[in-house]
Amino acid sequence: MFQNLSFWLPIVIIAIFILSSAIKILQEYERGVVFRLGRLVGVKGPGLVFIIPIIDRLVKVSLRIITMDIPAQDVITKDNVSVKINAVVYFRVVDPAKAIVSIENYIYATSQLAQTTLRSVCGEAELDEILAHREKINMKIQSILDRMTEPWGIKISAVEVKHIDLPQEMQRAMARQAEAERERRAKITLAEAEYQAAQKLKEAADMLAQNPITVQLRFLQTVSELATEKTATLILPLPIELLRFLELQKKDTSSSSNQSPASHST
Repeated sequence: MFQNLSFWLPIVIIAIFILSSAIKILQEYERGVVFRLGRLVGVKGPGLVFIIPIIDRLVKVSLRIITMDIPAQDVITKDNVSVKINAVVYFRVVDPAKAIVSIENYIYATSQLAQTTLRSVCGEAELDEILAHREKINMKIQSILDRMTEPWGIKISAVEVKHIDLPQEMQRAMARQAEAERERRAKITLAEAEYQAAQKLKEAADMLAQNPITVQLRFLQTVSELATEKTATLILPLPIELLRFLELQKKDTSSSSNQSPASHST
């Protein structure tokens, strides 16, 4: 019995090893590129995958989006400004066979290509364009990377410029420019407000000029308001228009009183 056990035990162990080598489990986001005797057989997965031990070799490839930081790159812009720019690239494998067969290390290759493309694109643009039209720069880098990595089975999902590090003297110059721009806008706003106020005053003056009695009413209203202050002593000139108005009223009263006795004597 022990002799039979010693005979079958190695066989069972070898069978278990071969069986475990023949069965592979791939997740939903994984694919397996299978090589048989060094030749590409195909792409399998997800789920349970069977291969021939020793003869077949399976290379797992993730289909999830990979987030890759691009280190800060020294860039000289088109207008000769030295800046440091870093970015982030989002990409994923869409063809696992190409990603394994066409290039040795697709992640490293994509990283190097992204760095050179970032320097090239930003070097062709002026600093103001990079700062004001960052989305345009992102789209241009993404387009170039997508075209270059397509033979590798890679799809570039997005590219985002993260940070632009300017020289200290450039930062101070931009701060002064921004301050001057704020002062300019404030002066324009103040001038517009003064212009509108002058227009309103002109309209009010034109309206009062068309009706002189309105000026007198406004004068009397002002006097009435000031008179409520008990501690105030007012010395106000009597407007000429008001004197004329009172004089006319007096003449009208005198003429009417003169006409009344004449009618009685008749």
